[in-house]
Amino acid sequence: MSLLVIAEHDNAVLKTATLNAVTAAARIGGEIHILVAGAGCGAVAEQAVLPFSTGVIGEPLPVERVTGGMPEALAALDAEAWEAAAEGIMTTDTRPKGASRRVRIGTVEVTVSGIAKGAGMIRPDMATMLAFVATDAEVAQPVLDGIVARAVDGSFNCITIDGDTSTNDACVLVATGRAGAPAIASADDPAAALLERAVHEVCLELAQAIIRDGEGATKFVTVAVSAGADHAECRRVAYAVAESPLVKTALFASDPNWGRILAAVGRAGVPGLEVGRVGIRLNDVVIVSNGARDPAYTEAAGQRAMAAEEILIAIDLARGAAGATVWTTDLSHDYVRINAEYRT
Repeated sequence: MSLLVIAEHDNAVLKTATLNAVTAAARIGGEIHILVAGAGCGAVAEQAVLPFSTGVIGEPLPVERVTGGMPEALAALDAEAWEAAAEGIMTTDTRPKGASRRVRIGTVEVTVSGIAKGAGMIRPDMATMLAFVATDAEVAQPVLDGIVARAVDGSFNCITIDGDTSTNDACVLVATGRAGAPAIASADDPAAALLERAVHEVCLELAQAIIRDGEGATKFVTVAVSAGADHAECRRVAYAVAESPLVKTALFASDPNWGRILAAVGRAGVPGLEVGRVGIRLNDVVIVSNGARDPAYTEAAGQRAMAAEEILIAIDLARGAAGATVWTTDLSHDYVRINAEYRT
């Protein structure tokens, strides 16, 4: 469980490895007790303490352990402790995840920084992940709401490791106003677009870091679907490919089994899709054209593309101008081992 305590733009994150997903009365009571204790330690209103959880589903919250550690955690607050905070929220992660950008608003430079955790049970909306992003810009609440919604949709909601959604996840964007830059009061303010680009870049870097740290992952895979009738069908095809166990195991084996990719495209359920017009490319190697093996394709070229640690699967639906991109991993022996041994 994590808590975000907001008090005059200060915050603290406290972490344990249990997941408050089963809403029995005793469990809710334990969480309320933790929130009240957090408010007392931070000298803030109870409404200013926000709970976040990931971990083993259904395990009782270690209330005494969490509340007992609060004074020390709050005393250790440090504006420069982003890396320590990123490490503190890790579970099956193998590395902390952080990103930062700077942008100029008027004559003042503002910063957008964020941390995240997540490595498995990853599939929108959103996944077993936590992300905390903050900026020292001053932004009106409605503008901030729109910025974070669009940033999440183009980042954390475009990743999948195993196709499993989560009972608990969160992404928080906090604007402190401490930089002293002119306030962004309207989405029509040009500064809003500058800040949104920075927030999006931070969220995208964090989201892709989750994929790169995927449980047992050996490949970072981009599935880019183009020439679709609309964005929704492109994303549907991208997820069908990205979450196919047969495609993912072929990726792990560096096996250019193009039939598995084409089959996933075909079963994505896109109405009126003409598979006979589909084209597929692995990095710079064309493997499928007009719904069949490309005449110039060779297994050697396909194996060379699949052996790379970063792979682009580019799919052309040949039916429009829309597109969508999803990031995923392969499926390895280690993924099975990690999840088989998760509680042992």
